[in-house]
Amino acid sequence: MQTLQKLYLPNMGCGTWAWGNQLLWGYDESMDDQLQAVFNLCVSNGVTLFDTGDSYGTGRLNGRSELLLGRFNREYVGSNQENICIATKLAAYPWRWTRQSMVRACQSSAQRLGRNVDLVQMHWSTANYAPWQEGRLLDGLADVYEQGLVKGVGLSNYGPKRLKQVQKKFAQRGVPISTLQVQYSLLSTYPVTQLQLKDACDELGIKLIAYSPLALGLLTGKYSVAGSFPRGIRGLLFRQILPGVRSLLACLQEVAQSRNKTMSQVAINWCICKGTIPIPGAKTVEQARENISALGWQLDAGEIADLDKAAASADKKMVQNVFQTK
Repeated sequence: MQTLQKLYLPNMGCGTWAWGNQLLWGYDESMDDQLQAVFNLCVSNGVTLFDTGDSYGTGRLNGRSELLLGRFNREYVGSNQENICIATKLAAYPWRWTRQSMVRACQSSAQRLGRNVDLVQMHWSTANYAPWQEGRLLDGLADVYEQGLVKGVGLSNYGPKRLKQVQKKFAQRGVPISTLQVQYSLLSTYPVTQLQLKDACDELGIKLIAYSPLALGLLTGKYSVAGSFPRGIRGLLFRQILPGVRSLLACLQEVAQSRNKTMSQVAINWCICKGTIPIPGAKTVEQARENISALGWQLDAGEIADLDKAAASADKKMVQNVFQTK
């Protein structure tokens, strides 16, 4: 039987959705050296959790993020090496419907990584559209843990109701749930404020991981209604959302200036203050360095209250993940 102690979770991780994704993030293979430098910088600064997924990578680059992480992990020599935690999410593809398919998926991820997965997560729940599929996939996830292929098990995009049902199911087999990750940021407070997900996690001893803590870059301050937008799908989304979040961005900027920090650092620190583990992405050493500077200090209660108020009164919010359950 596995023990939870082996799983080391830092205060912040690094999301690797962009590592291999051409469609949304414009990845190409010339970026690989820079991404290796990002990995090295993160680990040496104690950011040792890397979140990936077996579906990350566009088209022929499917699984690219895991392949890169495996290579970077092998080539890394330096401090905190023993704390590196690679978390992958297994997609609930329609053709995965047996428990064995999940075990095979985890083995395939381990093959791409060249090592065992530390934390395996169900990428999303099929409860909203194919409830019959989910039970077997969850059984497979528990099998992976029982077989000693991973150190811990987590879920992604689950709400409190489904979480409690799965926790009960797993508890019967002695399989603890270590983490739950959801989209959470100043522009996506829904999982915590409306679904009360943090309370449910605290009650069950589960760590809440916040993905997209910078709302795809909207909270960085790099984009404005008058300025330029990123290309493609993100640009279209930003055009719709930015006009309705000006007051929130102004509040974020005010706090950042008084703290001598950047807006990104304040947005990430806010997630940490809320008791979550944010996993901002980084494609460049500059971005990684900026994310790392969100650590080692904390917003005070007044600043958090101001940001909470501005977030609650924003006219627009981030689009919720369609797979997020109640």
